[in-house]
Amino acid sequence: MGRVPVRRIPVDYAVSGRQAVRVTLVAAAGFHLFRYGLDRPVAATYALFAAVAVGGLAKIPGTGRQRAATVLRLLPVCWLLVVVGTYLSVRTWSAVIGMLAVGFALAFAAVGGPRPAGAVPGLQLLYILPSFPPYAPGTLGERLIGTTTGLALFIAAEALIFPEPTPPSYQQRAAHAARSAAHCATLLATPPYALSCPDIRAAGDASLALRSLTVPEAERPAGPGVRDRALADTGLATRTLLSRLTQLPAPPHGHAGPAATAVLQAVARLATATATFLGAGPSPVAAYEDLAGARARLSAVSLGPVGNPVPGTARAPDFPPAVLRRHAAVLEIADAALAMAAAADLAVRGRHAAVEVAQSRFWYARTWAPLLWWHRLRGHAGRRSVFFQNAARIALALTAARLVAGVDTLPHGFWATLATLTLTRTTMDETWRTIRLALAGTLAGALVTAGALSLAGPHTVVYAVALPVWMLFAFTVGPVKGVGWAQGLFTVLVALVFAQLSVPTWRLAEVRMLDVLVGSAIGAVFGLLAWPRGAHDELRHAAAELLRRAAEIVVATGASVAGGGAVVAASGQCGHRSLQRAVVLAESAYAQFQSEPTPFGGTARGGVVRTVDWQATLMAGHHTLWGSDRLLTPPLTALGPAAAESVSGLGERVAGRMLLVSAALDPGADTPTGRIPLLDPALEGSVTEPPGAPRLYYATVSWLESLMTDLTRIARGGTGPGQGRHAP
Repeated sequence: MGRVPVRRIPVDYAVSGRQAVRVTLVAAAGFHLFRYGLDRPVAATYALFAAVAVGGLAKIPGTGRQRAATVLRLLPVCWLLVVVGTYLSVRTWSAVIGMLAVGFALAFAAVGGPRPAGAVPGLQLLYILPSFPPYAPGTLGERLIGTTTGLALFIAAEALIFPEPTPPSYQQRAAHAARSAAHCATLLATPPYALSCPDIRAAGDASLALRSLTVPEAERPAGPGVRDRALADTGLATRTLLSRLTQLPAPPHGHAGPAATAVLQAVARLATATATFLGAGPSPVAAYEDLAGARARLSAVSLGPVGNPVPGTARAPDFPPAVLRRHAAVLEIADAALAMAAAADLAVRGRHAAVEVAQSRFWYARTWAPLLWWHRLRGHAGRRSVFFQNAARIALALTAARLVAGVDTLPHGFWATLATLTLTRTTMDETWRTIRLALAGTLAGALVTAGALSLAGPHTVVYAVALPVWMLFAFTVGPVKGVGWAQGLFTVLVALVFAQLSVPTWRLAEVRMLDVLVGSAIGAVFGLLAWPRGAHDELRHAAAELLRRAAEIVVATGASVAGGGAVVAASGQCGHRSLQRAVVLAESAYAQFQSEPTPFGGTARGGVVRTVDWQATLMAGHHTLWGSDRLLTPPLTALGPAAAESVSGLGERVAGRMLLVSAALDPGADTPTGRIPLLDPALEGSVTEPPGAPRLYYATVSWLESLMTDLTRIARGGTGPGQGRHAP
C-alpha cells in the first residue's frame, strides 16, 4: 500500500506558531500564577501584558536568542516606563504631557537600528498600560513585580524553546564577497586578464548579498556605533571593489604591465586576508601595507619621467592613453580594496584597529560612543527625516488619544490608545486600509465576545481555561491572516482577560468596539495631517537633494584638480558634511520605503516608478565623497591648460546630468514638463584626451565616468545592459 502523504504546516503558520507557543506559555503562566496562585490581579495583568508587549506587539528581528538578548538589555528601560507612567497618570494634564514626551522619545529611538525600532511598539505598550486607571501609585511594587516576571519568563522562553538557526551575519557575507573579489583580482592579474560570464555573475551575487534589501533586519549594520558604521562601510567598499573589478578594461595589445599586475596581485592577497580576518583570522595589516606600496609604485610609474612640454606639469610620455586609463582604473581598485580592509579592521577591533585609517572617510573611528549617538540623533532632528516624521506622528496621535480618554472618561481608554498605536501607519493609504480591516475584525470579535460572555456568565474557570487556548490560536493565525483577523481575535482575548479581573457583562464587547473606533479615528486624523504619503515623497526629495549636493562637490573637485590645488577645499568642510547628511537621510527614507506599499498602481507623482534603482543613488553619494577625498589628497599635480579644460568640462557635464536626474526624481512646481533625457549616450567616447596628460587627469576622468555609470543605473532602474540582477 502506498504511504499516506504527510501534509506539512505552511511556513508562515509554523513561524508564527512557534512564537505563539512562547508568548502563550509565558503570558498564561505569569497571569495564572499571580491571579489564582498569589491572588495578585495587578501583578497578573502586568505579567500578561509585558509578555504580549515584547512577544506579540513588538517586532524585534532576529532569532529567539537575539530577541532575548535585546529584551534583557531593555529591562531597565521597561522598569523606568512603568514607574514614570504610574506617577504621571494621577492627573490628566501630566499624563498627556508625559505621553507626548515619552511617546516621541520612544518612537525616535528607532534611529538606533532595526532592533530598537522593532522593540518600540512593545515599549510604548508598557508605558501606555500604567497611564490609565486605576490611578494607584501604591501598587507600583506589584506592577514592577508582574512586569519583571513576564519579561524574565519571556527571555527564558525565547532562549530555550524552539531554538532557531542563526542566519549568516553581515560580517560573514562581507567575508564571502571579499573572497569573490580576491578570485576576480587573481584572474585579472593573469592572462588573458579577463573575467568570464560565470565569474561576473558570481561577483554580482556576492555584491547582491550585501544589499540591505537581501540582508535580514537583525543582521544589518545600522547602529550608530563604531563597529556598525565600519561594518556598513566594509560592505560598501567591498561592493565598490567588485564593481570596479568587473568593469576593468582589458590591457591594450594583451600586455598588462608589471606594475599594474603587481597591484592586482596585491589586491587579491589583501582581499583574501580581509576575508580571513572577518572570519576570526589574523590581522590584514601586512597585506594592507603591501598593497599600499604596490599602489604607490604604480602611481610613480604612471607619472613617468620628467621632461614635459608644459612647465610645471608631470606627464607620462612612455604610456599611451589606453594604458593610462587602465592604470587609473587599477588605482581605483586598489583604493577600494584599501578602504575595505581598513573598514573591516575597524568593524572587528573598533577603536583598537591596527590599520591607519583616513580621518576624512572614517571620521567616526576615534569618536566616543555617546558622541556618535548624539551625531545620529542630531542628524535626524528635522522634519526631512522619516524617523522624526514617524515619531511626531505617533506621539501626537497617542497624546490625543490620552487626552480624549482623560477628558471624556472613556471606559477602558487604554484600548483606544492601544488601537491608535497599532493601527496608525506611515502612509494615509495604508492607515485607511488598516482601519477598515480592523473595524470589520473588531466588530466580528465583539459579536463573538458578547455571545461568549452571555453564555459563560460569571464562571471564571471557563475564561481561565479558554485564555491560553485562544491566545495560542490568536497569535498563530493573526500575524498570518492580517490586521482584520488580528484585531478580531485580540478583541476576544482581552475580553477573556478582563472577565477574570472583574464581573463580566456583554457590554464589555460594546466598550471594546467603541474604543477601537475612537482610536482608529484619531489615527486616521493624524495619518492625514502628518506626512500622509510616508517615505514615498520623502525618498524622492532626499535622493534629489543628495544628487544636488553631489553635483556641487563634483564641480568643486573638478575645479580643484584643474587648478592644481589652488582652489582645493578640505574634505571636512561644509560641502562634504552636507552631502554626508543627505546620504544619511536618503538611506533612512529608502529603508522605510522598502516596507511601504506602492501607491497609485506603482507610479508616484512626477512619473517616477518604484523600479528606480534608489540604491544606485546612495552609491553615487558615497562614490562622490570617496572619489573627491582621494583626488584632493595633497600634493596635486598641475594638469596643463588642455587637460584642465577637459576635466572641467567633463565635471560640469556630469554635474549637469546629476541635476537633471534630481529634477526628474523630485520635480518642482516650475520644473519643465517636457521629457527629461536621463541617459547621456553621447558621453561615451566624447572625452577629448589631451596629449601628455598626467595620471591625475585619468584618475579624475575614471571617477567621473564611474559616477555616470551610477546615474545610468538610477535612470534605468538597474535593468539596463550590465545593470541587472547580477550587477554589483
